[in-house]
Amino acid sequence: MGNSIGIIGSGSWATALAKILTDNGHHIHWWIRNDDTIRHIQLRHHNKHYLTSVYFDTSLLTLSSDLQAVVAACDELVLAVPSAFLEEVLGRLPATALQNKRIISAIKGLVPGRNILINEYLEQFFQLPATQYFTLTGPCHAEEVANEKLSYLTFSGVHQEQAQEVADKFASSYLQTIVNTDMIGVQLAAVLKNIYAMGAGIAHGQEYGDNFLSVFITNCYREMQTFLERYEEQKAMVQGTPVVLHNYSASAYLGDLLVTCYSLHSRNRTFGNMIGKGYSVKAAQLELSMIAEGYYASKCIYEMNREIGAYMPVAQAIYAILWQQVHPSEAFLSLEKGFI
Repeated sequence: MGNSIGIIGSGSWATALAKILTDNGHHIHWWIRNDDTIRHIQLRHHNKHYLTSVYFDTSLLTLSSDLQAVVAACDELVLAVPSAFLEEVLGRLPATALQNKRIISAIKGLVPGRNILINEYLEQFFQLPATQYFTLTGPCHAEEVANEKLSYLTFSGVHQEQAQEVADKFASSYLQTIVNTDMIGVQLAAVLKNIYAMGAGIAHGQEYGDNFLSVFITNCYREMQTFLERYEEQKAMVQGTPVVLHNYSASAYLGDLLVTCYSLHSRNRTFGNMIGKGYSVKAAQLELSMIAEGYYASKCIYEMNREIGAYMPVAQAIYAILWQQVHPSEAFLSLEKGFI
């Protein structure tokens, strides 16, 4: 593979990833929807909307609002748009556009309405084989990357050696990389932790204390593990392959859950906090002015779990609050009695 790397998206996570790659000396082709943002980065060397403290060596950037041109120029593409916008963005591309390219997904969500993982969407609409797909998950907040605080990223792929090749491009003095082959599990864990972080925010908004929150997150972790194990069992049954159990106490699962539930940088926690304080979903979305993936994910997981059948009272309660207008106090009262 060549060294031509593209980034699709211009939010805080895309900006952090652009910083990581350019700090390592990689030239990147960066697709940004807004031409005004492109002009600002070219003139002022930073993204005026996200992580404004990060300054770029613009000689390492080729900026464009032409998606097809960026895709055509690159051997490897980092997808860093919210899952809710993925179809709208990639829908502009012909079905052959991703042929022979490595796709690195930094998206922590499912495709809304389809309730499928990003790799499943790419396989269906772009015939992308699993061997060309890699995931990039946390625990890692964009704001801490911007400040070069030591962070960890997990890279997953079908083949560990190829995942390591991808990971090596991101490793630096402030970023450690971990590699595994649980491409499906890490994606689902990233989806679930955003839902649970919303629940942690709701609990804070409802004025529960740290004692309750520790029990809440413990039960979220148990629920996440149950869902992942049931998903793995069903996949093995359909494919006729052995069940592969993974270490769900690792950073990509438990670690990412903890940081997303506790950190003040977490937009999902912030969104949940507003809901807990009495904001409507619409008002919270307007106030946050960024996409909180957990909102869409809660509906996707609710619908997916109709098939999987895992016991998920926390995810069910959060879905009921966000999509069925159940009052947070009522939903959390029912959870209190069932926690262990």
